[in-house]
Amino acid sequence: MKSLFDSFNLSGTVLKNRVVMAPLTRARASNDAADERTALYYTQRATAGLIVSEGTSISREGRGYLFNPGIFTEEQIAGWRLTTDSVHAVGGRIFAQLWHVGRVSHPSLQEDGKLPVSPSSKTAVNAKAFAYNENGDPAPVDTPAPRQLKTEEIPRIVQEFAQAADNAMRAGFDGVEIHGANGYLFEQFMNPLINDRTDIYSGDTVANRLRFTLEVIDAVSARIGVEHVGIRISPYGQLFDMPQHPEIDETYTELCRELGHRRIAYVHVMNQSGYSRLDHALESAAETGFLGLLRSMKPLLPDTALILAGKMDRQRAEQMIAENVIDLAAFGAAFISNPDLVARLQNEWPLTPADPSTFYGGGAEGYIDYPPYAQA
Repeated sequence: MKSLFDSFNLSGTVLKNRVVMAPLTRARASNDAADERTALYYTQRATAGLIVSEGTSISREGRGYLFNPGIFTEEQIAGWRLTTDSVHAVGGRIFAQLWHVGRVSHPSLQEDGKLPVSPSSKTAVNAKAFAYNENGDPAPVDTPAPRQLKTEEIPRIVQEFAQAADNAMRAGFDGVEIHGANGYLFEQFMNPLINDRTDIYSGDTVANRLRFTLEVIDAVSARIGVEHVGIRISPYGQLFDMPQHPEIDETYTELCRELGHRRIAYVHVMNQSGYSRLDHALESAAETGFLGLLRSMKPLLPDTALILAGKMDRQRAEQMIAENVIDLAAFGAAFISNPDLVARLQNEWPLTPADPSTFYGGGAEGYIDYPPYAQA
């Protein structure tokens, strides 16, 4: 029987177990570049079979939050190299999550105070960027109506993803994960209730709303090799004003079919179906829909690993791996306060609860000061 603690061959990259550290925004990069604390943080957690880094912006235009490391300058590449060298020195594997937030940004983060860009002209209602307020202080701020991208601009962003992937490999990462989840740029193309375009990237057909995502996957794969490419998606998620729509299953089924043909390294699915503010009956329906969609994905990805994140514990992970629903199980918040999470899961040691007040920003507290389990 397959176990969570077995090794796994991820398109030629051998992982020592099937535990994945999910991407976790920590907002500790005061100069927008990874530093020594970043390296220590990830190295403490390198017993995971695979680490996926926090979202790292592909460009200044792609930023939506202060104090997150990017991957578009030489200084940022050098900063990440310190982390990847350190993780590899202790036998870990790490992919960079490539990030463009689209409309979930603010002019104070953009060059010359420009508006954020998006495939859509619609404002993300009640969404917040972490940017500079009217007093010039870092704070959550409302996102404005974005500037809708012109058709001829979109290839530029596709190539920025390819360049960011190349930068990540230069920085020593084992591969990259395209951040196609959480209501950011890719979902703004894929959701037909948000995508109000009228060109070849419109929301009118599945092919059109998947066009940008597949163009990015192809450009990145051509640059660094398909075996080094993954993508994260969050069907049924509603973050940043992503409405539910009747074409969710059709859209993500076709996406997985296309990704299966391309044989990328993995598809990383985030279960956000229970994180909305819906009433209980609608939340249950979303959860049922999500699980049904998840089970339909595996046959479409015969040479591509399937990772699941969200609501994960050892029992759930072991069961879904044994039933061949997924290949790898991702854990998020548990890795924040349990740097030795793999050993704790394997030995059934208790988990240390995380302090949410230290999730974002600050210094060493709540970042690199959680100790490993001390067996009594």
